[in-house]
Amino acid sequence: MTITGEGSRSASRWWCCSQKAPNHHQLARDSRKRTRHRTTHKRRESAMKRTKTAATTTTARMEGTVVPSILELPPTDSCSHTSFNYKFYRYQYLRPVAILYIALAVILANVSAFEPDFVYPLENVTVAKGRDATFTCVVNNLGGYRVAWIKADAKAILAIHEHVITNNGRLSVTHNDYNTWTLVIRNVKMEDRGVYMCQVNTDPMKMQTAFLEVVIPPDIIYEETSGDMMVPEGGSAKLICKARGYPKPKIVWRREDGREIIARNGTHGKMKATIVEGEMLSLTKVTRSEMGAYMCIASNGVPPSVSKRLKLQVHFHPLIQVPNQLVGAPLGTDVTLICNVEASPKAINYWQRENGEMIISNERYLMNENESSMYAVQMTLVIRKLHKSDMGGYKCISKNSIGDAEGTIRLYEMELQKKTKSAHRVNSVEDTSGNDEINSTPNIDQSDESNKIHKNGRLYKGLQAGEHDLISSSTSDASVRVGPVTLWPLVVGALALALSHGNTPRVRC
Repeated sequence: MTITGEGSRSASRWWCCSQKAPNHHQLARDSRKRTRHRTTHKRRESAMKRTKTAATTTTARMEGTVVPSILELPPTDSCSHTSFNYKFYRYQYLRPVAILYIALAVILANVSAFEPDFVYPLENVTVAKGRDATFTCVVNNLGGYRVAWIKADAKAILAIHEHVITNNGRLSVTHNDYNTWTLVIRNVKMEDRGVYMCQVNTDPMKMQTAFLEVVIPPDIIYEETSGDMMVPEGGSAKLICKARGYPKPKIVWRREDGREIIARNGTHGKMKATIVEGEMLSLTKVTRSEMGAYMCIASNGVPPSVSKRLKLQVHFHPLIQVPNQLVGAPLGTDVTLICNVEASPKAINYWQRENGEMIISNERYLMNENESSMYAVQMTLVIRKLHKSDMGGYKCISKNSIGDAEGTIRLYEMELQKKTKSAHRVNSVEDTSGNDEINSTPNIDQSDESNKIHKNGRLYKGLQAGEHDLISSSTSDASVRVGPVTLWPLVVGALALALSHGNTPRVRC
């Protein structure tokens, strides 16, 4: 059956809603009911749109993108109960999904913003044995989590938060009531060395690790180290030095006086160095110049370095060197005799006369010894106010347990006083030339004067003979020289004497 005309619309509605004949009262009630449903639906839809818009904007801001709303329903003009119920139930289903999505996004944002994190890395610590070690762990946003300290290599829990778990009185934990936790190990021992961990009990666990290095300063092992050593000249010596510490110490050798160490071997010959490394120092064909103190120095980078002094004695028989074997000096002066002695072990040194008489130090004899090295000595003998009896030979003698040696010095007189006497006699003759009387001449005897005043020039001859004696005595002394200059005053004096007595003597030049 087909319905057309004005009643087609009402008929179609009636056909859709019921198969029964229309009832005016029923139609009125249905119309009012539909109106109420439309009003309620529009209100709910408007409120839901406002809520969904706000949620979508918040989510888009959090994720950085604009998310289109999935709850916006397309408008419809259908008034059928079937169409309205479908839209309403689809809205009721999507609402809790959107709310759950928003809540999850907020929770994730809050969790990532307040998760514990370490501010600074845990630093390695190096400390000497017996000192204190400190580890510092800085954690932000700890919240309800806890910080624990663990010794990783031993897998032992040391402390949790502010409570020490291990039974070790040297450990302590402090907290500054903000974000810093500190582990202190007092009087560190070698067994404390290892890996330490600062851990936060999150899921998954967060942690930081650092290494505690315990070092020990070097120390000489005296039981295994050589002491002072004595070797004969030309022999060999091995000096050993050992030390303990961590890291292992390095041993070097050097001489205390800064001189070079001489190392000899058959292939490379002789090698000189101021510093030699190694626990053992080998010296071969040792000479007296290598005698002295050697320093064994141990160091490992941990202060302080330590050292030991070893003294090497080289034994040999005495050796004497005399700088001047012949010494001359005038009488009445002071003279010094010198001998240089080398001997090891230390020798007994003394002076003797050539007849074997030992010289003893007194007011006239002064003896002294000056050491120039470990084995070298200079012997000196000072003789004051030299006498005639002091002339002759002197011996410097040195004796030690290996042998003895001696040196000889001869002392002679330098006759410088004869020059003074000769000059005095010449001056006396010169003074006689200025006098008119013969009796004014000094040191001339009256009997000699009568012989000198004789004719035929005997006075001059006497003077010439005297002059000849003077020249002979003067030429015997190497330090006095007589020549024509010294004879001229005598000739003048003789001529003056002859003229005063009226005689003219012959002069022989």
